Amino acid sequence: MARSFPLAGLLRLRHLQQDQAAGKLAAANARLQDNGRSILQARTLLGETVSEVSDAAALQAVAAARASSRGMLADLQALEQLRQGEAEQARLAFQQARAQAVALEKLEARHAGAAAAEELHGEQVVLDELASGAWQRGEAAR
Repeated sequence: MARSFPLAGLLRLRHLQQDQAAGKLAAANARLQDNGRSILQARTLLGETVSEVSDAAALQAVAAARASSRGMLADLQALEQLRQGEAEQARLAFQQARAQAVALEKLEARHAGAAAAEELHGEQVVLDELASGAWQRGEAAR
């Protein structure tokens, strides 16, 4: 029977870390997309602001609405940069977790190959002993 991979527990841990990093990356990308939709909505609202003014009070209201929309758009754009940084950090963390898991997966594959070769060698030794015993019995019978 082949012996088990001695680093199997660590490999499971690395896979869990990789899954966790993938989840964080997906969440960061979702937040980035949500923020992109918010920016699009803010730009649409800013472009749809009524520019027809009948008196000074209406002019002040339009100016205040535009200033507020521009401020909101500036905040959303700053948040966009923050979200992009978070997404980049999450991507790098995922890549690092994946690289660690792949390194252990390669070790596991190498171990499995060595264990299979060892098992085959053991079987070959048994077959050789059986064959030489049968050959010797055949020689003794002559």
